[in-house]
Formats: sequence, structure tokens, C-alpha cells
Amino acid sequence: MGDLTQRSLITAQERLRDQVAHALRAALIAGELRPGNVYSAPGLAADFGVSATPVREAMLDLAREGLVEPVRNKGFRITEVSERDLDQYTELRAMIEVPTVGRVTQLASPEQLEQLRSVAEEIVVNAREHNLIGYLDADRRFHLTLLGLAGNDRLVETVGDLRKRSRLYGLTGLAERGLLVSSAEEHHELLDLMLAGDETGAEECMARHLGHVRSLWAQGRDEPVEPRPKRRLGAR
Repeated sequence: MGDLTQRSLITAQERLRDQVAHALRAALIAGELRPGNVYSAPGLAADFGVSATPVREAMLDLAREGLVEPVRNKGFRITEVSERDLDQYTELRAMIEVPTVGRVTQLASPEQLEQLRSVAEEIVVNAREHNLIGYLDADRRFHLTLLGLAGNDRLVETVGDLRKRSRLYGLTGLAERGLLVSSAEEHHELLDLMLAGDETGAEECMARHLGHVRSLWAQGRDEPVEPRPKRRLGAR
């Protein structure tokens, strides 16, 4: 029974760590945690109403994703991404994703493409409901699954890394004004073109979509962030 108790305790600790990591990602995306600022684990723990240990562990998970970086004896700094960085990430994504979408248009079966329809709708629904975590998660799954149909795992890993490095911060205001919906709906347009076998149209749609995403990054960075109540675990 001792082993079972210990195992249950470890599972509970891992679950709390995951909950804290999810809450931290939500705070980052909402703009409540600002790029360049340093936050301590005890300070964040007080905000979340938990001990410092799961916050510190969750921050290490985010550090591996490139969202934060440890600052010795102080805590964690939210990583900053410059306009030049964003331009370069967008250029690299376009160089990879635009021709790959054209190739997948010719390679993928209609059934494979239609399986992405529900994910495309998830993106739209989450954009309309201002659910940024859900929006970004569904968007990531759509793009990486679509690229995976080309059969190159390293390509998918590369784009996944570029997406992590160019995270969207502070988009709450844009979501609340409905400015993410048009970008979300472009996923349905892309699938329609691919299902029609329009390779050129699909490539043009992907290029336009990535440009649209880049403009949202710019707007999100300029969004004023209003003070918000302290975020508790499980809050939406």
C-alpha cells in the first residue's frame, strides 16, 4: 500500500504542476505576464494560491518551451521576441509551409483533409468564444497535422519550434474585439482549396494566412493591458 500511496502522491503533484503550467500559459497569452519582466516562483505561487514548488517546476517546463528563461536568484524572465525575430520566423515559416501545402494538396487523400475539418472549426469556435488557449492549441494541431501529411517528421519539428519561438502574447483585447475570427476562418478556406485540388490557390491562401498572423502579432504587442484580478487555478 505504501507504493500505491506514493504513486498517488506523485500523480497529484504532476497534475498540479500541469495545472499551474496551463495557468501560466494563459497568463502569458492574456498579457498578464509581460515579456522582459522577471517573476519569482513564491510571488506567482501566492497569486495562484499554491506552494512555490509546482510553480517552479511548471516554470522549468515553460523554459524548455522557450517561453521563459531562468534568472539566477531572482526567478524567471518572460522571453522577449523582437519585430526582427518575428519577421524572420514568419519568413522561415512561409518558405516551409507554403510549398509544403502545395505538395500536400497533390499527395493527401480527401479523407485525410476532411479529418482536419473539425479542428478547423475548433479554431473558429475558440476565436469567437475568446478562448485563446483553445484557439492556439487547435491552430497548432491543424498546422502540424497538415504538414505531417507530407511525410517529413523533421519538417514538422522545425515548424513546431518556430511556432514556440514566435508565441502570441497579450491577444486578449484582439480576441474580445473579434479580430482573430477572420484568421481562424482561413483554415476552412485552405481546406476547401486543397480538396478542390487547387495547388496554386492553396499556396496563396497559406501565404496570405501567415501574413495575417504576422499582422496580429504586431497588433497584439501594441495592445494596452488592463490590470486583471489574480488568476486562481481552474479559472477561465
